[in-house]
Amino acid sequence: MMRKVINGVVYDTANSTVDKKFTFGAYGSDCGYEETLYITGEGEYFIYTNGGKDSKYPAADIFPIEHAQVKDWIMSH
Repeated sequence: MMRKVINGVVYDTANSTVDKKFTFGAYGSDCGYEETLYITGEGEYFIYTNGGKDSKYPAADIFPIEHAQVKDWIMSH
């Protein structure tokens, strides 16, 4: 679980709903990672990322995503 405040908006994985989740690589792989799209109760979207130490997401983080970008993000995966 992760919580982050960005520009006054609270993004909290524990209090939001998973919309889509993409996993790259094998579970536990140092190069593997996950990108999970969440939606808050207020309708804000964000992506939670985490991965192995050699992945593009070696530390967990949260990134807001605009409504208009959600479809493109899903289609690119």
